[in-house]
Formats: sequence, structure tokens, C-alpha cells
Amino acid sequence: MLSHQIVIIGGGAGGITVAAQLLTKNPGLDVAIVEPSDKHYYQPAWTLVGGGEYAAEDTRRSEKDCIPLGATWIQDYAVKLDPDNNAVFTQQGQQIQYKYLILAPGIQIDWHLIKGLKEAIGKNGVCSNYAYEYAPYTWETIKNFPGGTAIFTFPATPIKCGGAPQKIMYLADDAFRNNGVRDKSNIIYTTAGPGIFPVKEYAASLLQVIARKKIDVKYRCNLKEIKGDTKEAVFDLTTDDGVSEITIKYDMIHVTPPMSAPDFIKESKLAATTGPAKGWVDVNKSTLQHNVYPNVFSLGDASSLPTSKTAAAVRAQAPVLVANLLAVMTSDSLNGSYDGYTCCPLITGYGKLIFAEFNYENRPTPTFPIDQTQESYLMWLAKKYLLPWLYWNRMLKGHPFERNLLKGKK
Repeated sequence: MLSHQIVIIGGGAGGITVAAQLLTKNPGLDVAIVEPSDKHYYQPAWTLVGGGEYAAEDTRRSEKDCIPLGATWIQDYAVKLDPDNNAVFTQQGQQIQYKYLILAPGIQIDWHLIKGLKEAIGKNGVCSNYAYEYAPYTWETIKNFPGGTAIFTFPATPIKCGGAPQKIMYLADDAFRNNGVRDKSNIIYTTAGPGIFPVKEYAASLLQVIARKKIDVKYRCNLKEIKGDTKEAVFDLTTDDGVSEITIKYDMIHVTPPMSAPDFIKESKLAATTGPAKGWVDVNKSTLQHNVYPNVFSLGDASSLPTSKTAAAVRAQAPVLVANLLAVMTSDSLNGSYDGYTCCPLITGYGKLIFAEFNYENRPTPTFPIDQTQESYLMWLAKKYLLPWLYWNRMLKGHPFERNLLKGKK
């Protein structure tokens, strides 16, 4: 049996950032990170991979090079949580005792919930940027598209990077125009939601982009089946009259699969049991402390925090979690407070981007001294060059949240 003072489940953006900040503040802490993968991915760039602007291998680095100095890496899967006995159980049969637990395992991609998708993905025009191994095929499909119907989907579940299903569509539209096939192409965006984006200021601009690009949007339209042999997509369409089934023939389809918290989270006592947070780690949305077990914290995609699941959100959450965990360890009051800040860099074409930043109230919280509701070439450059650099060289190294520095504040 292993024993560590602080156990972090997940060595992705959330787990590494928190571990680095903890060890920067107190190098003497005993921190263990449970992470099975030997690779670490900068997932926000997968849209650019699918759009032909980024090489997939440039989004991947060795996990061992990301583990902070002083942390112990346990290369294994967490499969069971026992918070009553402060224990984590792993796939290899290890039992790990902890004093404090941080849950940052990321999100689970539920490919199996769309009938036929697992059999169809990665060939015959069925693509997705939501996996490292599939994103390059998205670009292969787009650049070789001869015309026809191109569908881009958004599911009926929370997903990581809520703008990504639209981003690749706008890039595809540009690519089709550049290749001279846009006039014989029909682009359809199907979203299970009732609107294009939750923040009205950004939604207004996106609707202008959709109108300019002549994209057909179908709201409350949820993909449920792919028929790869006949190249048909089956949807549930919800209207005021109820739910009906519609089938659309496609020549290419970019699928955003349903997602959920990892199964070992959903099956544990640490998951919320009711409401929209059901299945996600049940934490206080301001302090990131668990609502039942005070020695447990969570951040990132697997948490119940009611905000968009992005790396930028993690960047804002991490210092709050670190401050509050250290306060719990010294029996101090929890003064760290997270306001729901997240950022979604909405690519609207090559060289164009709307830098959407907002909080729990879905109010814009802009960082830069420009109108961030409008398309910007400067923000495109930030997405392509600045944000990856900040991720690898600042965020994962435990440096503080950069946003105040960009605003010129100390």
C-alpha cells in the first residue's frame, strides 16, 4: 500500500498545473500524480491540426517532462475512490492512501453513445478533432473535399471546448472557398442546444459569421447514429410538437461525440447525485472544495463547476484551489474564490478569431484593450502562437495566472 500527503488524479492540464503551483509554494509537500499516459497533449491546438495549421506531433510531449520536480508519478489508472477511508485504487491493484485528494482526471469521450460511430470514425469522410489520432484525418477530409454536404455536430452533453465544433466548420468553409468547391457545397451545423453560444454578445457576432458564410443551422438537433455504409446521419430533432427523427445524407461529417465524467468518478461517492451536476465531482463553485468531503478538491473538466470546460478555465481555477487547499491544511479560512472565468478562442476563419472570455453569469470579461466580440487577426496570432507557449512554459511550470499581467496589474 502506498501513502502520500496529497494525491492528484490526472496528469493533464489541471493536475500538472496544481502540482506545480503547490510545489512552488511549498517544495516540502509530498505530492503524487496518478496518470496512466506517457504523453501529454496540448488539446486546444487540435482544431488547428484539423484545419491544417498545426502538426499533430507538435501538440504532444513526454509526460515525464511535464511532471513537476518533487512530485511522484504513479503511472496507472485510478479505477475506484473510497473517500470514507481516504483511499484510491488503481487498475494495477495498488491502494493509495491520502490526506488530501485533488481530482483532475479530465473528461470521458463517449464514442459508443452514437450508434455506428466507432465503426465509421476515421474513414469515408467521418472525422473528429476530439482525439489526437483522428484530428489529422479531419484536415485530409477537408482539403480533399470535392463538394457536397458537410455536417458539423454538437451533442446534448457538456463537452470540452464548447466552441470547437464551430471552429473547424468555419475553417472548412474557408478551405472550401480557397479550393473552389464552396459553391457546390452545403454546410450544415447541427446543435442539440437552443442557441449558437451562451453569451449573447459573442453569439450576436457568431450569427453574423454564419449569415456571411451561408451556413445552415439546425437547433435542438442531436446526432444519434452514423450509417457509414450509406453515408447517412440520423438525428433527433426537438420541436414544439415533440421529438422526431430525421436523416441527412453527408459527404463529410465532423462529429463532436457525447462526453461525461470518467466512470470511476460517476460511480463514486464524490459525484453529485442530482441536477445538472449529476455524475461530476460535487464541488463548491467558488472554493472548488468538495461539498461533503472537506479534504477533497477538484478542477477542470470532471468537476461540477458550471462553466465552459477549457484549459483557460483551469488556469484560473488552479490558484484558487491551491490557496484553499493550503488553507485547509493549516486550518485557515478559505479565501480563494473562483468567479467562473473561462475563455473560448472562437476561430471564425483563417486569420480571424473572436476571443470570448466570460464568467458564471455569462458576462464578457475581456482581457485585451480591443472589442473582443469582433473578429481579430491579433487574437488569431495569440491562439496560434502565444497560448501554446503560455501553456507549456508558464501554466504547466506553476507560474501564476497571466491575465492580470496582460491587463498591466500586479
